[in-house]
Amino acid sequence: VQLQASGGGLVQAGGSLTLSCAASGRMLSRYNMGWFRRYPGKDVEVVARITGSGSTRDYADAVKDRFTISRDNAKDMIWLQMDNLKPEDTAVYYCGAQVASVTFNVWGRGTQVTVSS
Repeated sequence: VQLQASGGGLVQAGGSLTLSCAASGRMLSRYNMGWFRRYPGKDVEVVARITGSGSTRDYADAVKDRFTISRDNAKDMIWLQMDNLKPEDTAVYYCGAQVASVTFNVWGRGTQVTVSS
């Protein structure tokens, strides 16, 4: 599986962005997927995760009720809808896949999200 994230940019606080992640490879529905972010000098942290079927999603407390993760396995796509963005959401965002592993182990190139106050 190879992943390519896109959709980052600069937005004012309170605004919205949608991140997209295109996956190559077959049987995407096998894999749990997620969005993660990294602040400068910090470790990657989980933002949202979704199971292979899309039936279960979970979110970091900091983004609950503001962000929505979704997927379309037929299109090999994952999205992260981000609403009511805050300056503290400024980070590099990555999509990740859990491929034959107990942890997320396949990563796409990150996309920068910057929220101005």
